[in-house]
Amino acid sequence: MRDGPLPVHERPLRVLIVSDAWQPQVNGVVRTLETVTELLRARGDTVQVIGPDAFRSLPLPGYAEIRLALGAAPTLAAMAEAFSPDAVHIATEGPLGWAMRRICLRRGWRFTTSLHTLFPEYVAARTGIPPGLAWAVLRRFHNAGAGTFAATDTLRAVLARRGFERVQEWTRGVDLSLFNDAGPRDAWTGLPRPIFLYAGRVAVEKNIAAFLSLDLPGTKVVVGDGPQRASLQAKFPNAHFAGWRKGEALAAAYRGADVFVFPSRTDTFGLVLLEALACGTPVAAYPVMGPVDVLGGSPAGVLDEDLRRACLAALDIPRAVARAHAERFSWPSCAETFRAGLVPVTEARERPPVPAEA
Repeated sequence: MRDGPLPVHERPLRVLIVSDAWQPQVNGVVRTLETVTELLRARGDTVQVIGPDAFRSLPLPGYAEIRLALGAAPTLAAMAEAFSPDAVHIATEGPLGWAMRRICLRRGWRFTTSLHTLFPEYVAARTGIPPGLAWAVLRRFHNAGAGTFAATDTLRAVLARRGFERVQEWTRGVDLSLFNDAGPRDAWTGLPRPIFLYAGRVAVEKNIAAFLSLDLPGTKVVVGDGPQRASLQAKFPNAHFAGWRKGEALAAAYRGADVFVFPSRTDTFGLVLLEALACGTPVAAYPVMGPVDVLGGSPAGVLDEDLRRACLAALDIPRAVARAHAERFSWPSCAETFRAGLVPVTEARERPPVPAEA
């Protein structure tokens, strides 16, 4: 029989995470889930992540790198039952997320969810559909669970105003050993300085054109890829588009820049902000959700509705100040917060013994 609510368990847990955002996608949601999964396993938990890679899938129209699982429900239900989880977390609101939600409700399983993006604003940016409809759909999805994890105070306040229930804190972290300010800053040798860098998905909701349109000295660099890359490259031929970079190459890209520019107005956090700061690169951004929460009142970046003014002012920020601010964020703390927020699948449910080799 169960020992009691999961947040006070000290024994290893079996955690099932279902996410429409998973490998080989490259984004903040995937990096967060990868890191948390790795840390939970290191502490002795058994974690299974089920993503679109486990099923037949189709590319999301206009966004080929995102795959949508097809007809996954029967197999997903069998996989979930076979895993026999202590806790279920549904990380996204895509086809897999909705399928797992239905499975949990039919079985009487309790589950948690997380909200990573302002999806209604993304839908509005792409289609012109009023965001109110999408907010209603999201509210129905998340309020069926026992808790919704959100990364920042600002996002939690927005969700509360929108009628979301049981909203919980789940902040983010940064790999301070990988993303560091100690290495060489020669990633952009040959390009005129200063280097103003954007890194992330190249998509309309990221508002990258607002950055590339700025009258700035030096060079604008875009690291990443996505559905808007070709059109932006054609419109802004003087910008340098470097494609995706990972690991040490991504850290070198951040470190080699003079200012990291974050033009998005709809991101709920912006993991790339922490990565850039950890590499000693100050931030320029709009004073909106995400940058406001990551930077707070820190002098590690400049938030201004005049993004050009923010970029130029950020050039004067000492790199040591940026690094010091990033050091406040910890992946182990992020993983522990996630684990503590999980709920037991049921209050008292027998689970068959798991074979030693499983």
